[in-house]
Amino acid sequence: MASQFVSFLQQYQAIPATDQLLIDAATERRFYKKGEPLFVAGKVCRELFLVCSGILRIMVINEAGNEVTYFFIREGRLCSILNSFNNGTIAKENILAVSNAEVIVLTRAGLNKLFEQLPYLKPLINQITQQALLDKIAVRNEYLGQDAASRYKTFVSQQPDIAREVPLSDIASYLEITPQSLSRIRKNIR
Repeated sequence: MASQFVSFLQQYQAIPATDQLLIDAATERRFYKKGEPLFVAGKVCRELFLVCSGILRIMVINEAGNEVTYFFIREGRLCSILNSFNNGTIAKENILAVSNAEVIVLTRAGLNKLFEQLPYLKPLINQITQQALLDKIAVRNEYLGQDAASRYKTFVSQQPDIAREVPLSDIASYLEITPQSLSRIRKNIR
């Protein structure tokens, strides 16, 4: 039976059984508790995560010392600090588990080795990560030009699972509104 990572890849392209074994050998399953970091800013991100369960959050600490949420990553999606992972640059972002999470991890070194062994894998991974970036941009673009209440309504309608699981303070930082404003908006919607 194919591993979860191989099953994820097979949504995009068939993977031969012998190649599945190589891919499985390069991955590792990990568990994180709510609030636990998967990656901390200030170094090069050398891991790519497939979220098997739970929700991850990509965030930064701004100049004022406040947390700013860039993205939430749900089950069945890849997560990394892509510029750092691909180019070996120091990352400013953090990756945190918003809820208890199970992930499959593939290191940069492991992925490079797989690219050498399985040449078709590089364009496949690039296609998947590019589509994920486009999807994230499309979601963020939905909020452009909207007032705070409209952004929250859009968020709840587009990402109801995340809206149910994520703390309100994280949702507020993602939507670029204060927690107090979010509380008022939620109260007025009910």
